[in-house]
Amino acid sequence: MSSQTITPPQAPPAESPTLGELAARHGLTVSGARPPLGRYIAQLWSRRHFITAFATARLTAQYSQARLGQVWQLMTPLLNATVYYFVFGVLMDTAKHVPDFVPFLVTGVFIWTFTANSVTAGTRAISGNIGIVRALHFPRAALPIGLALQQLQQLMFSMGALAVILMCFGEFPTFSWLLAVPALALQAVFSTGIAMVVARLAARTPDIAQLMPFLLRTWMYVSGVMWSIPIVLKHMELPGAVVLALRCNPVAVYIDLVRFALIDSYTKAQLPPHVWALALGWAVLLGVGGFVYFWKAEEQYGRG
Repeated sequence: MSSQTITPPQAPPAESPTLGELAARHGLTVSGARPPLGRYIAQLWSRRHFITAFATARLTAQYSQARLGQVWQLMTPLLNATVYYFVFGVLMDTAKHVPDFVPFLVTGVFIWTFTANSVTAGTRAISGNIGIVRALHFPRAALPIGLALQQLQQLMFSMGALAVILMCFGEFPTFSWLLAVPALALQAVFSTGIAMVVARLAARTPDIAQLMPFLLRTWMYVSGVMWSIPIVLKHMELPGAVVLALRCNPVAVYIDLVRFALIDSYTKAQLPPHVWALALGWAVLLGVGGFVYFWKAEEQYGRG
C-alpha cells in the first residue's frame, strides 16, 4: 500500500492594504478636504489678522493708479447720486413728492453701493485670487469675507462724508443717528452672506460675473434708492405679492432704517411693519445660510 503525502491547505494570501487604509494608518489626510464646520470657523478666527490685512491692502490698492487716489471712494457714489438726481429729481420730477430729496437720495445711494459692491466683489473672490487659492491651504471663506470687509471699510469712510452732506442740508446729528449703527451692522452681515453665495456660484459658473451687473441694476430700481416705495405703493394698484416683495426687499429695509435714523422727515410711518425683525431675519438667513452654503463646497475651489 503506497503512502500518500497530504499537503495542508494553504492560507489565502493576505490582501494588500488600500491607499485609503495606508493613508489612515500613517495619519495622512486628503489635501484641501472640507473640515467640520466648527473647526472651519476656528480656522477662520485664527486667520482674522490675515483677513483684516487682506481687506485693507485691497482697499489701499484699489485706486492706487488714479491721480485722485482714495478720493474716488467718495467721488464714485457722489457722482452716481448726482446723475440720479438729474434723471429722477429733475427730469422725472420725483423730488417734489419726497421731502428732503437730496439727503434721501444720497443716503440711499451710499447704502445701496455697499451691498452692490460686496456682491460684485464676491463674484471675483475665487476666480480673481485663483493663484493664492491653488498655492496655499487656508479657509477659502477668508476671501469673500475679506472682500466684504473691504467694502465695509469703504462705507465707513463714505459715512463720514454723508454726515457732512446731511448737515449741509439741515440734518444735524441727534441721538437717532445711533440707530444707523445696528442697521449697518445687520446690513454688513447680510452683504457678507450674499457675497459668499455668489462666490460659490461664480466659482462654478464664471458667467455669473457677466450677468451680475444686470441683476444688480434691476435690484437697485426695486429697492427705493431714488424713489419712495411708500409713495409709489400709495398711488399704484399692485398685486399683493408685489407689494410684499417691495416692502420686504432686504436692501430696501436697510436703506429705510438708515434714512429713518439720519433724516428727520423720514418718519416711522414710512417704515414697513416689523422692520427690525425683517432686518435681523435677512441678516441671519443670508449670513448663516451663505456661510454654510460656501463651506459645503470648500474642497472644490481651485480644482476646476
